[in-house]
Amino acid sequence: MDKIAIIKFAKQPRTYNFSLGQLDAHVGDQVIVSTSKGLQIGKIERMQPTANQEYEQVIRKATEKDIKKAEKIADEEKEALKICREKVASEKLAMHLVAARYSFDKETLTFTFFADNRVDFRNLLKLLAKEFKTRIELIQIGVRDKAKETGGLGSCGQELCCSRFLTKLDNISINMAKNQGLALNPNKINGVCGRLLCCLNYENDYYEKCKKQMPKVNSVINTEYGKGKVIKVDCMKRSYNVELNNGEIVTIEKDDKK
Repeated sequence: MDKIAIIKFAKQPRTYNFSLGQLDAHVGDQVIVSTSKGLQIGKIERMQPTANQEYEQVIRKATEKDIKKAEKIADEEKEALKICREKVASEKLAMHLVAARYSFDKETLTFTFFADNRVDFRNLLKLLAKEFKTRIELIQIGVRDKAKETGGLGSCGQELCCSRFLTKLDNISINMAKNQGLALNPNKINGVCGRLLCCLNYENDYYEKCKKQMPKVNSVINTEYGKGKVIKVDCMKRSYNVELNNGEIVTIEKDDKK
């Protein structure tokens, strides 16, 4: 039975599935594959049994020559980024270049950039094609993708989730912060990209479930201590505070057995 290789490309947190066919390759091996961006070299992260879905096949295992070529291409990408930045400056374009990526066969050179508005880069495209004599792609990305490309440290002190392991940037809403009782201070709930923290989504399902099991804030309920108004709900402690009619505040723990 053919195995599916889960392959990761350099500087990309996302992994991709390829069929190994009859190729004798193992976890940790570097391989050459064909993608929409041309040939690429990637590393097998893990294996899984074949699925009821067709995938592109791995072309071959990478040789020492391939690996050295990949290292050389990485250096050339740095130089390409430098040259492109110089041309962006000469063209006076309001765009911030983030990365340059060659396909392994060097038939495509892709530049990603961030800009507040749409950029007319047609003349830049011509200049780059003339300079590098290969197919050029210019892709505009958003601020979250920019953070994913450039990397950095989050307020937690760890490498950004989007650069480290997130393969998809989910939609994050302010309600997620409200559900968790967080102060709506942009400095606390926004990431380095200036958008809401991706990690607000990690525990959101738990808080949504908790809210359904707890009384609503400002609701009036009957308790064993008497009637009162719910003034605070603490999902982490599975408890809520109630202000009784006599002004006393009591804490009631949620009994999940009931």
